[in-house]
Amino acid sequence: MTLQEVKLLAAKGEGQRIEFKKKATFPEKIVRELIAFANTSGGDLLIGVDDDGTVSGQRFIEEEIFVMEKAIKELIFPRLDYELFSLKLNEKKGVAVFKVPISPNRPHYLKEKDRKQAFIRVADRSVKASREVWEILRRGKNPRDMVFTYGRKEEILMKALGESEKITLKEFAKLANLPKFLASKTLVRLVLANVLQIHPQESEDYFTLKE
Repeated sequence: MTLQEVKLLAAKGEGQRIEFKKKATFPEKIVRELIAFANTSGGDLLIGVDDDGTVSGQRFIEEEIFVMEKAIKELIFPRLDYELFSLKLNEKKGVAVFKVPISPNRPHYLKEKDRKQAFIRVADRSVKASREVWEILRRGKNPRDMVFTYGRKEEILMKALGESEKITLKEFAKLANLPKFLASKTLVRLVLANVLQIHPQESEDYFTLKE
């Protein structure tokens, strides 16, 4: 990757597949962006780039890279594959690009004490994956024909979607008078069967009919 390519990338601005960081402060938080890229559609983390996309560089870029690579190795599971590009702007400053492909081993997650947290990319933000998103990522790696029975709860769901176009897990569970875990299993199964589409959100995911 050339410096010109980095500048062109930065000029696009932050989005679904691009994140800027001036420096690797709080690497335990920055790795969430890499996890989100790997779990969603891949992306590039640029270090030494300002929020407005200015490629200003960072002093001692090698130290920033060291800190990030240590965090990636110690905090992300399963092991994350990425490409690293390091470029000099001048004698003192440089930029680094961590290029992460969509991963066949998803969901990747951050391990903190006894907690496992997966993240996905929504527009220009990395958000915590719900239990439903986690399950869809896990089971969607090996797509196969999904067989399911179309019963009362599916009928209630389709009628509700016909009336309001979208529904949340809580709304579906209440409407169909189902325990939350059973409503969740039903929605996940229908997403995997390409009947529904999940729309991850920071607050609460919602589901729509697949177009």
